[in-house]
Amino acid sequence: MAQAFVTGGSGFIGRVLVRRLLGEGHSVRVLVRSAESAAKVSALGAEAVRGELTDPATWRDAVTGSEVVFHLAAETDISADRARQELVTVRGTRAAVDAARHANVPRFVHCGTEAALLAGDPLLEVDETAPLRPDSAAVYSAVKANAEKIVLDANAPGFATVSIRPRMVWGPESILVDMLIEMARAGQFAWIEGGRHTTDITFVDNCVEGLTLGWQRGRPGQAYFVTDQHRVTFREFWETIFEIHGVDKPTAELDAEAAAQAIPVPARWFLGQTCTLRTDKAITELGYKPTVSYTAALDAPRNSLAASRA
Repeated sequence: MAQAFVTGGSGFIGRVLVRRLLGEGHSVRVLVRSAESAAKVSALGAEAVRGELTDPATWRDAVTGSEVVFHLAAETDISADRARQELVTVRGTRAAVDAARHANVPRFVHCGTEAALLAGDPLLEVDETAPLRPDSAAVYSAVKANAEKIVLDANAPGFATVSIRPRMVWGPESILVDMLIEMARAGQFAWIEGGRHTTDITFVDNCVEGLTLGWQRGRPGQAYFVTDQHRVTFREFWETIFEIHGVDKPTAELDAEAAAQAIPVPARWFLGQTCTLRTDKAITELGYKPTVSYTAALDAPRNSLAASRA
């Protein structure tokens, strides 16, 4: 069994990854900033390492002996200013890469996103040959592109780097799901042009499957899209999620012109554009397939809510 080091391990995807690694018998160390985050990962059975992501001197010694670093930490507030996003997402990624190299860790797996390719046009049947867009007008997309470039450019003999790109990760305890539910309840959510566009999505367990396969089988220096391989109509999917959570308020409608005035990018792109991603490369090179079907994944929030009310 291996030792893994995880940044962002107290977050939504990170907690599921940590549980998966521990369940497979690996030992796991998780970088955390706060006592609250330390308590979360300790409760899972992982070792909490207190430190500041952008100051690797505070934590890089704890990386020693690891066979893989999973880098999930990033600025998750897409509306944060450029300085904040550059600090956490770009400088933080560079610090994680440097710490892994300093400790002679052989594998580095980055949790990327399709957002790194967004610059205005919808992503239609896109594969990994599509370029990153550090020139995007959306700061979040630009910094995510720069962060992935840092990771893939660092690939070298003895230091294999891989980026796994899920799309709209969802599941119980998802910050995204909780945020949109609260917006819908408050009457602050709207369908753009009816919301009838097609999109790929990625259930959190399927995202974690991609991350672990990236460690075990990823070709050095490569990126891979991973999804549920079950495309949905954006509106139908979110109406189902809202129904599960008891949201019964009517939802507003915005045409494209009104949306352009009311919703900044990249949020407008996330909510209002078709996004279809090809996973052929992940299937062929990683042996990727979703571990949880779409139907079973929808049962997860239902079961989670039932358990919380019991």
